[in-house]
Formats: sequence, structure tokens, C-alpha cells
Amino acid sequence: MKKSTVKEIRTRFDKDVERFSNLQKGQTATVDAVASLEILSDAAKYLCHGARDILDIGCGAGNYTLKILEKIPNLNCTLIDLSQPMLDKAYERVTNSTNGEVTISHTDIRDFPDNAESFDIITAGAVLHHLRDESEWKAVFKKLFTLLKPGGVLLISDLVVQTLKPLNKLMWERYADYLKNLNGEAYQKEVFAYIVEEDSPRSYEFQQKKLKEAGFAYVEILHKNMCFATFCAVKEK
Repeated sequence: MKKSTVKEIRTRFDKDVERFSNLQKGQTATVDAVASLEILSDAAKYLCHGARDILDIGCGAGNYTLKILEKIPNLNCTLIDLSQPMLDKAYERVTNSTNGEVTISHTDIRDFPDNAESFDIITAGAVLHHLRDESEWKAVFKKLFTLLKPGGVLLISDLVVQTLKPLNKLMWERYADYLKNLNGEAYQKEVFAYIVEEDSPRSYEFQQKKLKEAGFAYVEILHKNMCFATFCAVKEK
């Protein structure tokens, strides 16, 4: 099946800002969204407590940056997203939560400048699954490695698949049950339909390998439940 274009993905997210603007509940279609936000932001604090600059790719309405600002105040924040309405919402929320400089960029990470060693923290929340072939994953991970300062950390929370097909079938069946219990069968079918149309998730093992190939010294899993994983990659000092 032909996947959605960047323009088509942008159009859907332009209309869906409020669903991504609840810091208390997170994005409810994501299993353990609140727990993942907490674990990811705690990892940022423990790994990079002296941070000054954060880059949030596919920032949505800014939840990941906002949660990290609770643990590491007054960061300079660079927010990038395909959706201008998402960026506008994120800018409004983040500027009210930091005394640091807030910069927004209406772009795709694939087109973002390679400003070497500019950021202490990069966060990628529910965004990398939009990458397509292996060459895109390789190029984006290398870019993120280049953008990080020595000792910097990349924090990822995303949709994943399982390497073993029987386990992949199990996890997606469990995810289907989760969505049905959350909001009914019609909702489950709607979520699965846009995953098929838009997303190309890869396994944690695939991403771990590509992150190491990009130069990261350490890749650690922080949390996993069903089809969702939160993990980090650290650039050596």
C-alpha cells in the first residue's frame, strides 16, 4: 500500500492540535503515554542535568519539552514540526514555561540544518515512525548524532514493531484490545487505518543497531508496553 505523503500527514495534524495538548493524559492512543513522558523527562534530568539547549523534533503541541522543563528549568528550546498550528500551540505553551529562548521551525527533520554540536538534548516523541526506507532512518540518526553536543542525549518514544512475527501479532492484538476498551471498536479501526496509511514503524532492535552505527556510545531501553517503546541514546563526551 502506498503511504501518505508528507503533505497529507501535515494536513491531518493541522486539524488535530487539541488532542496533543493534554500534558496530564498525554496522547491517549499511545499506551502508557503519561508514564513514558515521566520516564523520558527523568532520564533527561539524570543524564543531562546541566543542559542548556533542547531540540524537539516533531514537537506537536510541546508535551515532551514541557515535561522536560519541569525537571530541567529554563532551557533554550528549539521546536520543529510539519504542522504550523502545532508549532503555534507549542510556542505558546513553551514560552510560558521557560525563561530561555524559544525558536520554532516549520520544517521536517530531514530538511533541518546540520548545525553541529548545538543541543544537549534532542527529543523525538511519536515522530520517527513516519520515516520510510532504511536510508532515511540512517540519515536522520546520523544528523541527530551530529546535532548533539558531546555527552548529549537523544530521547525517543515511539510506535514500534516486534522482530519476531508471532510476538508482533500478539502485541498488535493487545493494542487493538486497548483501543477498543478505551473508546470502542470504531475508534480502534480508525487508529489502525491511519497507522497503515501513514506509519512505517521499526523494531527497537533495528533502531538500536542504526543508532550505534550513527556513532552513539550507549542505547538503553527505558520502558516498553505492547507496540510502544521509550529509549535513549547517548553521545560520548
